[in-house]
Amino acid sequence: MSDIVVYGVPGSPYLRSVLLGLHEKESPYRLAVLGQSMGGTRSEEHLKLHPFGRIPVLDHGDFRLYETQAILRYLDTILPGVALQPRDPRAAARMNQIAGIVDWYVFPYVSVGITAERFLSQRFWNRPPDETTIAQSLPKARLCLQELQRLQGSAEFLTGDTLSIADLMVAPQLQFFRGTPEAQELMQGTPLDDWLKRMHARPSMQATEVERLRQAA
Repeated sequence: MSDIVVYGVPGSPYLRSVLLGLHEKESPYRLAVLGQSMGGTRSEEHLKLHPFGRIPVLDHGDFRLYETQAILRYLDTILPGVALQPRDPRAAARMNQIAGIVDWYVFPYVSVGITAERFLSQRFWNRPPDETTIAQSLPKARLCLQELQRLQGSAEFLTGDTLSIADLMVAPQLQFFRGTPEAQELMQGTPLDDWLKRMHARPSMQATEVERLRQAA
């Protein structure tokens, strides 16, 4: 059995980012699912793992780590296989910049402000999508996508010719967003959409689909 354990809820884009890294590294791991909903992150048991009640959390033997960026950098450092961090200083800086854009702008304005409203409001909050919240999020969501596309330029991946942590951070967020009506307006036919299709075709993305994770867990 692997000594790497990842705690999270299938459907979380941040959990998926970490699992993408493990699959790209071809490393075994065990997924410890926190109940059947995001409510599992607020349990007393989970707060012992992550005092802020977020996911994912990584256990590697007796070492515990949370925060997705930190986990991915740690895994890239300790595990053999393909490198997920560029050696070129500028490419590495761009990777870090894009990871920050995900945490500070993509997640609140795209994933929470639009995707969660469209797909999770009725299931978890027993209400219809808040169209006001969606409308208020749209300008910043549009800016996020425009900026990601500008930073990528004509490169195959977000920071150059090879996959990096930046791709692993962005892809799960936009893959969920892609099913919204707003994504049809903002992404369809763009180079960023072409990049996402290439990412979706990767074995790591296929292996971390929500239903596959639930079945495996």
